[in-house]
Amino acid sequence: MDYRALASDFQASFSQGADRYFFSPGRVNIIGEHMDYNGGHVFPCAITYGIYGAVSKRNDRLIRLYSTNYSEQGIIEFTLDDLDYNHVHGWANYPKGMLYFLKENGYNIPHGFDLLIKGNIPNGAGLSSSASLLMLIGEIIHKLFDLNVSRLDLVKMGRAVENEFIGVSNGIIDHFIIAFGKMNHGILLNCHTFNYDYVPLNLQHYKIVIMNSNKHHEWTESKYNERRDECEHALRHLQGAINILSLADLNMVQFENFKHLIPTKTLEKRAKHVVTENERALNAVKELKRGNLPALGKLMNESHLSLRNDYEVTGIELDTLVEAAWQQPGVLGARMNGTGLGGCAIAIVDEDEIDQFIERVGEIFRKKIGYEATFYVTAVGDGVKELNVGSVH
Repeated sequence: MDYRALASDFQASFSQGADRYFFSPGRVNIIGEHMDYNGGHVFPCAITYGIYGAVSKRNDRLIRLYSTNYSEQGIIEFTLDDLDYNHVHGWANYPKGMLYFLKENGYNIPHGFDLLIKGNIPNGAGLSSSASLLMLIGEIIHKLFDLNVSRLDLVKMGRAVENEFIGVSNGIIDHFIIAFGKMNHGILLNCHTFNYDYVPLNLQHYKIVIMNSNKHHEWTESKYNERRDECEHALRHLQGAINILSLADLNMVQFENFKHLIPTKTLEKRAKHVVTENERALNAVKELKRGNLPALGKLMNESHLSLRNDYEVTGIELDTLVEAAWQQPGVLGARMNGTGLGGCAIAIVDEDEIDQFIERVGEIFRKKIGYEATFYVTAVGDGVKELNVGSVH
């Protein structure tokens, strides 16, 4: 993004110049899906698409917010003394919620600020735009007022905003990756212990291509709860015979030995996905450390098949994108990304083949689904950070 355009937008909106500039990324999950509530491993990374913020501190207690992505809402105003949820404020409830939880946790925010938001993450695509916004706000307030709040505490507050202030049953992983992301590295994260390791994600002459189905997630809270309940049901039956805390504690040999305890085929399939997906995430990291990119791609393909056949969360749009991607030259692997039933898939594609890849996959999708998919070519980027003036691009 052009720094001058960001500065110009701020000047036009607030009739003054911005003092500081920030960036918060989106994220993709290379492998390890639906692990957060099953205690398994995920291997995501931050990407170079995200949300930019230009900010200027005020001398009073007024907060003024403007988003170029929601320009029709104009400038939204409230004070530090009125941080209650207000449905009229729409997207601005996310910054308001972060301010609320920072104050609730004892951090002193003495003054307001003017903030312009400009993002290039497609909303509703499963690239964590809400978590990106929350971590951006947290980092801005932390830096503006020298709050000395840890990244992990900002992550926890970001989750609290979504769960308790906005009312969305999100986990903590998206906020974690956006806060702790590192350029050219993925993060192997244990969703049970939150132990994590940075793993070099050297894709050589390949790029990550995000394939947006432009179908907003059908992943309603009832669907989410249904899968979660199914996994918990399967786990309870297995815990009668084997000492495990989560389905991801099982390896495949143990699963095969004890799966007869699971009362239905549907529950067995759900458990099988968790066990195999956890092993795929761990194996993907091993193969990356060996530089074996084709093996990583194969594991991604297997992940999608498991999500399609065993967990049943892909849907025709994501299946069409991924299966079309598998047919193209220069593709290491492809899989749905996020919770599924809409949103995005990702493919790892040779950079020399990307233009043809987008054209061919886009044509297949349009003919089968009836409307356009959107494609984004991205790299593995840093987590949330303040930008030096002139570094926005």
